[in-house]
Amino acid sequence: MYTLKKFYFSDLELSEKCKKLAAKYKVQLLSCTFTNLREEQMRSTRMVRIGLFQQKLPVPLSYPIRKIKIEMYTLATDAIKIAAKGGVNVFCLQQAWNMPYAFCPGEHMPWSDYAERAEDGPTTRILQALAEENKMVIISTILERDENLEDRIWNTAVVIDNHGNYLGKHRRNHIPKIEIPNEPTYYCEGNADHPVFQTDYGRIGVSICYERHFPLNWLGYALNGAQIVFNPCAAIGDQMETLWPIEARNAAIANGYYVCAINRVGTEIYEHEFETDEGVVLHKDSGSFFGSSYIAAPNGARSAGLSRTKNGLLVCDVDLNMCRQIKDDRGYGAFERPELYSNIIKEATNSYKRQILTKY
Repeated sequence: MYTLKKFYFSDLELSEKCKKLAAKYKVQLLSCTFTNLREEQMRSTRMVRIGLFQQKLPVPLSYPIRKIKIEMYTLATDAIKIAAKGGVNVFCLQQAWNMPYAFCPGEHMPWSDYAERAEDGPTTRILQALAEENKMVIISTILERDENLEDRIWNTAVVIDNHGNYLGKHRRNHIPKIEIPNEPTYYCEGNADHPVFQTDYGRIGVSICYERHFPLNWLGYALNGAQIVFNPCAAIGDQMETLWPIEARNAAIANGYYVCAINRVGTEIYEHEFETDEGVVLHKDSGSFFGSSYIAAPNGARSAGLSRTKNGLLVCDVDLNMCRQIKDDRGYGAFERPELYSNIIKEATNSYKRQILTKY
């Protein structure tokens, strides 16, 4: 378990009802409060309680889609009940939380049947009711089908406010073009840029999975005024696990906002073997999703991580005032010179000649 000096955070005691409910549903429960840099004289604290839920697939993939969805809805509903007892204001689920991470084997059917409308599909409607009942903002990443645009499919994050209203969506911008998982054969690259959603609990952005590898992607949310950015993921492998504790924390430091990294847990077994484009048979399993969800603060602190293998709920108190305090103390906003980078990036999108100076 990750540990950090107590100077950066303090204990957060959750209610006995919250603890008992977590024990009943066999959900690991971790909590902490991030300590602010200083007490301000002109602004009151702006405390927000964040909840991150990581989960494994509870039933075999051979189950009918409707049955799997019901099981996943039940898991999420139980987790939201626990979070509500713990006073959570903003709750985020992992990437494609209501389905297997079925983009690995390259079989479109039956997995494409999970796709649904973002605005008013069954998953969104269920979460709208839970958000309104528990006065909680909920972030839900799903497989979206756009019936108005040739039935195209997108990897989409839906944001629902604490009154149960659909606020909007973010369609994932960056999709890896690799054989396993073969994601580009399922959904399109996003067309919604870097939206930030104004809620009663701060300005929220969502950066989905693979997008975490791109520093300029994180910058997009900073330029749009985000205070909390969620990163729902489905990450496996030793290389990704090495990067996992670093990337979200680095993004929080560089951009002056909180970053919430959520990963799946468990191993999902498919009926058919995965094959490369050349027909080479690889394996039937997804690999092990290593969980370890955590929150990073703008001052460089981070929470403990959830388990690598178990369903878990992380609850953290954050003060949104820290976002501005960090910018004031470190002067990043005053000294970052975005005009220098905009020019080189614009040129790099066309034909760019590297500016390398040598001694003659």
